[in-house]
Amino acid sequence: MNQACYIAGDWGTTNLRFYLCDNNGKVLSSAEGPGASQVSGDYAILFESLTSPWNDFGKNKLPAILCGMVGSSIGWKLVTAAQCPVLADAVTKSIYSIPEQNVFIVPGLSCRNALGAPDVMRGEETQILGALQLNPSLRKGRHVLCLPGTHTKWVMVTDNSIERFITMPTGEVFSLLNQYSVLVRDARNGDAKSDHDQAAFEQGMHEAGNNPDVGLLARVFQCRSRRLSGELTSQATPSFLSGLLIASEVMDAAALMSEEMKAGVTIIGTTKLGNLYQQALAKINKTSTIVSGDDAVLQGLNYVHGLLHQRGEL
Repeated sequence: MNQACYIAGDWGTTNLRFYLCDNNGKVLSSAEGPGASQVSGDYAILFESLTSPWNDFGKNKLPAILCGMVGSSIGWKLVTAAQCPVLADAVTKSIYSIPEQNVFIVPGLSCRNALGAPDVMRGEETQILGALQLNPSLRKGRHVLCLPGTHTKWVMVTDNSIERFITMPTGEVFSLLNQYSVLVRDARNGDAKSDHDQAAFEQGMHEAGNNPDVGLLARVFQCRSRRLSGELTSQATPSFLSGLLIASEVMDAAALMSEEMKAGVTIIGTTKLGNLYQQALAKINKTSTIVSGDDAVLQGLNYVHGLLHQRGEL
């Protein structure tokens, strides 16, 4: 086995993934656990229980670089977010150290978004750092990054500086409507759960772009009315809603970042969700590429580890 060097951790709201890595960031082993919203008891105890077997590979307790909701108000320690605009290298200057466990928590980011409102992210900043390393061309010029998920982030990067971002909670809105709303739920069949229906997704995207001056609220009731009229099946309705929401989100992002999107959009996430965003972007004639979110977060954590090592903080 290659020599273990550090532990990388992506500790989100609902999931925890630890990776034992060598000096080049190669994963030697992994472990999973509960997300920050599910931790009952002491974070340190849970951390030790999952990582202590790996310390046999080193003489001392291995350093751990963690990102995500572990640094939030519901996490292990509340870490002050770095303020945008901020150079990629400078994000780690606000890193939080827990010496007893040899743990380092990457700070999130905060900004005033394009609407003049406060905005925050936890974990996505590490994916951004990783994407900048995986694709060096993103470090020069102006670029729009999209990180789809429960709370999708649209990020402006200029010459290796994270300038600002805006959050659109499309994934959470979809989940709430899909699980609890009579707009989507079929009382006879329980919660609407079905495989992706491409035709219904495209129908939802088309409806979002039909008379774009009309907002989402004027359209979302169609999830129910089209079902009642027989134009949508219960199984297809979630996909129609997904197309409606994602296309509406993409059009809102384009309205805020029209000039910046001319060079295209880099999507950081899963292939499955990334493909849906690619379709919505193509509908408004915007090109896009997908970077694996898992690859980005591991690369970002390895990048942070390297910076800390260079500064002699490990």
